[in-house]
Amino acid sequence: MRFLVTLVLFLSLFGSAQAQNIKAQKEKRAKLEREIAIIDKQLAENASKSTDMLSNLSLIKKKISNRKDLISESDKEIKQYSDSISRKQRDINTLKTRVDTLAAHYSRLVMGAYKTRDPRRWYMYVLASDNLGQAFRRMAYFKNLSNQLNHDAILLKDAQAELEKQRQVLSGLKKEAQDIKKQRQTELEKLNKEEQQAEVIIANLEKDQKKYQKQLESKRKQVEALNREIERLVAEAMRKSKASSGSKNKMVVDSKLDAAFAKNKGKLPWPADGPIVDKFGEKYHPVYKSVKLPSNNGVDIALTKDTKVCAVFEGVVRQIVVMPGYNKCVLIQHGNYFTFYCKLASTNVKAGDNVVLGQQIGTVDTINGQTQLHFQVWVNNKPQNPETWLK
Repeated sequence: MRFLVTLVLFLSLFGSAQAQNIKAQKEKRAKLEREIAIIDKQLAENASKSTDMLSNLSLIKKKISNRKDLISESDKEIKQYSDSISRKQRDINTLKTRVDTLAAHYSRLVMGAYKTRDPRRWYMYVLASDNLGQAFRRMAYFKNLSNQLNHDAILLKDAQAELEKQRQVLSGLKKEAQDIKKQRQTELEKLNKEEQQAEVIIANLEKDQKKYQKQLESKRKQVEALNREIERLVAEAMRKSKASSGSKNKMVVDSKLDAAFAKNKGKLPWPADGPIVDKFGEKYHPVYKSVKLPSNNGVDIALTKDTKVCAVFEGVVRQIVVMPGYNKCVLIQHGNYFTFYCKLASTNVKAGDNVVLGQQIGTVDTINGQTQLHFQVWVNNKPQNPETWLK
């Protein structure tokens, strides 16, 4: 009985850990699939509007990256299922051996009881005792034999039920593993098509290099103008935060807010849920390898039309500006830290407003066929990589 209880407890604990791993993998898979759906929708809705081939290439490359991650997750899940199936089969074999042993033991007990089933033989056996003590022991033996039969019958029944339960679990694992394998094959086929799409865009870029370099130059001017304006706005906000104190300038900022923002590095919520399609920093053109792209002081997040954009932390709205290629932009100050939200179609706040964590500040706009939020994080006058701040 102790063996069966221990085995059942082990199977339960193992099953719980396995379920947690599978849940985490499914959540990651769901996130990747949501991001792919956003990109698919954006590409489909804006196919006739967008002339920015580089942006389209970035979207497809991000989708390819997600697709590869999905395939990688499938490989991990297939291995996990394979390991789980092997362990489950070993557990079943152990349990089967236990059932066989119990069945054989129970069979012997039943056979012994059958041979002595005539009550007269029992009475004769007891009456033939040499003394009263032996008679009591023989009576106790027959009573214990009956109790043992009942006890072992329950043990055998429980072990057989547990064996059947584990066989059903094994069957379920095999089916789930087969489903994942089919899903992986589907992802591979989609990946192949997406890589072909990327090759078509690359071929178009290579064919008409002058045209797309003009687009790139126009984009560069917009990015540089935005970067200069953000630097100006941050510097102005910092100047306004200063107050004269004798001959020295003293920063008058919310120190508690500043410390709280710094403490939440890597824990800030996303301003909107979508895949990052252009990362922070300097990069070279994916086709014109010698051409350096405009430095990105933030990240660009692909979103669906009219997605709400929310403040990542409490703070004060310092400025709302309109910039070519970026439409409405909102600057929020959090002590010595600043967050900037661009490419908004509308805003729900105005300069001077206090905002709280998660408060909607506007909705994303569709500009030149692309629905993306441009998001930046600054500390004093230095841009930060937003991905190190967002959870």
